[in-house]
Amino acid sequence: MAIHPPPSGPRTGDRSTMKTVSALLAELVAYPTQQAGHEHGPGDERALCDHLAPLLRARGADSVIVESTVRSDGSPGAYIFAHWGTPTRVINAHVDTVPANAGWSREPWQPHIADGRLYGLGSADTKGAIAATLVALENAKPRDVGVLFSGDEEAGSAVMKAFLDTPLAAKIREVIVCEPTARVAGTAHRGIFAQRATLLGPGGHSSKADHLPKPIAQLARLAVALDEAGRRRIHDGPPGMTGTCLNIAGLHGGVAYNVIPARGELEWSLRPYPGFDRASWDREVAELIASIDPAISLTTAIEHVPFACDALADLVQPFAARVGPLDFWTEAAMWSAHGADAIVIGPGDIAQAHAADEWVALDDLDWAVAMFRTLINR
Repeated sequence: MAIHPPPSGPRTGDRSTMKTVSALLAELVAYPTQQAGHEHGPGDERALCDHLAPLLRARGADSVIVESTVRSDGSPGAYIFAHWGTPTRVINAHVDTVPANAGWSREPWQPHIADGRLYGLGSADTKGAIAATLVALENAKPRDVGVLFSGDEEAGSAVMKAFLDTPLAAKIREVIVCEPTARVAGTAHRGIFAQRATLLGPGGHSSKADHLPKPIAQLARLAVALDEAGRRRIHDGPPGMTGTCLNIAGLHGGVAYNVIPARGELEWSLRPYPGFDRASWDREVAELIASIDPAISLTTAIEHVPFACDALADLVQPFAARVGPLDFWTEAAMWSAHGADAIVIGPGDIAQAHAADEWVALDDLDWAVAMFRTLINR
């Protein structure tokens, strides 16, 4: 799968940057910004941010800041922040994408339009929102508004963490977090919590299996106990988000049928709902480990908190198909934890995100332009 170099960016102040939303989106898709995948390395978030900088300056931003930082996997990441006045309201979309899934009928970074859709990796998730924001800013005179286009959302959100630690985030009070929501205004969603249990042993010949520790067998007992704990909670939680979605994701460590493994690893995740009693869950897991094998060590791989905020529902209500919970995690949870009110809405549908031949409807892009234009000038 070839990765073609993106087109060179326009000069600062060049009025030819004022283009249709589909033309702008095509430019953005042509910049590979994927997280590292099995067929190719990570894309270049900084290159896309540098391309966006003159576009934002051409729209009269008081300041445009492009900052390089580090993704959660240690590769280079970046964000771009522009503001008009002292930004209390911000439109936030992410510049990165997932790696290209298998099954693309065309190269993922070669956008094309057919049947009222624009196809390309990131077209829905979430470069369509970036293009719509840029068009909404044309001929506008925003006041106390900002836009943040940030990387690493599809992995560990280290770029967002870096931005929230800066003084730039201090006065932001309202955030429209852009995700492909099928025009739903998301006021709540689950978190993501992933853990790994590890157990070591001496290992040895399988002829001694009756008398030597067996890490995988012990971890299998823990896996069954965790699954049962999840089943006991299947009716817990608010309407529309009951249960914990506990998933036993992997049990690793064997090398051959006649070898007792010296190491075993168990991985699992759950998606806690808003109000989930994390302390109670931690106690139960600790009790299970103590009862099965106290030598099991526990680490946390991912911890994204749930989100619930309806303070901005009235703001986007005129544009929303409905207002309510979403099925997927977003960085709105990080903004909420930071102290800002947030809502999740944007062009495209999560059903197309992360799939081969990802697309966004051109009508959705026009809808997003109208919504962002109102939010910018309100």
